[in-house]
Amino acid sequence: MDLVNKKVLVTGAGGFIGSHLVELLLKKGAAVRAFVKYNGRNDWGMLSDLPEESLKNIEVVMGNICDPFFVRKAVCGCDYVFHLAALIGIPYSYVAAADYVMVNVQGTLNVLEACRAEGTTRMIHTSTSETYGTAQYVPIDEKHPMQGQSPYSASKIGADKMVDSYYKSFGVPAVIVRPFNTYGPRQSARAFIPTVITQALTREKLALGSLDPVRDMTYVKDTVEGFVAVGLCDKVIGQTVNLGVGKGETVGTMVNTILGILGKREMAIEQDPSRVRPPQSEVMRLISDNTKARELCGWKPRYSIEQGLGETIEWTRKNIHKYRSDRYVV
Repeated sequence: MDLVNKKVLVTGAGGFIGSHLVELLLKKGAAVRAFVKYNGRNDWGMLSDLPEESLKNIEVVMGNICDPFFVRKAVCGCDYVFHLAALIGIPYSYVAAADYVMVNVQGTLNVLEACRAEGTTRMIHTSTSETYGTAQYVPIDEKHPMQGQSPYSASKIGADKMVDSYYKSFGVPAVIVRPFNTYGPRQSARAFIPTVITQALTREKLALGSLDPVRDMTYVKDTVEGFVAVGLCDKVIGQTVNLGVGKGETVGTMVNTILGILGKREMAIEQDPSRVRPPQSEVMRLISDNTKARELCGWKPRYSIEQGLGETIEWTRKNIHKYRSDRYVV
């Protein structure tokens, strides 16, 4: 099974992972409809970073994932729906929890209802490793308990459960993709890797949050290849599939690796209390078990951390004007 000439909808197409997924789907011959959140500036987000030739081949629709009528129109006629639209910033979820429920839970319900009504071939829903909370055991397989340690992760747990219920209740052919910590070009400075890179390129010292959490860092090109592999795999319909490298590094180790690549190992690091999560909300350890993705879907990550960081740093240097390293954005 392939995607050549298949009509594919990507919600959240203007985001970090969404824009890379759109780019990959075009390369695989899909006819892509990109769902971007409406704004009065006609801003397509990170889709604007794609080559002009690629943009000519995308059907962009602008709307709101919370509007069920618009969502139904966006899904209409599509064979596959990759659902990435979500609010993702953990710090912002502490101050706007209701917004996270509306976008992440209600928005997902709208997509499910539309896919059910339209008879969509496959819905691929985006989860997050944050739903696991601090690991009770590692590596984390898909059977690990879900723990809502932030309003963000709780909203994603709710969305995941809606997907599971629609498969079991109505036979909606859905699969849940659960990426671990994805990084790469176009990522917002709300994530720690672009924060470190942009600060290291423009400041005298780094201001960061906790350096102790362990994360399974997956390069975005590997992540989106995983989305497609899982989306096309009939063996995992109705299931959840982890996408991660399968090994973890502390944030501090990752910071030192980045500084080493940049030739700035001696750069001072200070902790900014405003960037530190509440103690019981911080997820301390996330390391994936990607056995299901490898054995059932034929996916495995190809990029080493050095390769991924190299490409990320190169892109960030060229686009440093898009970042404000002098301030912390929740």
